[in-house]
Amino acid sequence: MNSHREWSVSCRDLAGRKRDVTVFVRQGRVVLVAPPGETAVFAPLDVGRLRAALRDAVVDASTEPAD
Repeated sequence: MNSHREWSVSCRDLAGRKRDVTVFVRQGRVVLVAPPGETAVFAPLDVGRLRAALRDAVVDASTEPAD
C-alpha cells in the first residue's frame, strides 16, 4: 500500500504574504517545499538537525521583544 501523507504549515514570505510550507516523504526522504516553490530534500538524520535548529530558533525568538 502506498499512502501519500502531506503536511502543510501556514507561514508568510518576506513580503508578509500568506504562504504554506509543505512537508512530505518520498523514497525514504523528507521533502520540504517552501515559498515560492524552492525544494529541499533531507535524509532522516538531517531532519533531526532541522528539528533541532527550528527548536533553537523558537527558543531564541521567544526571548526577543515583540514588535
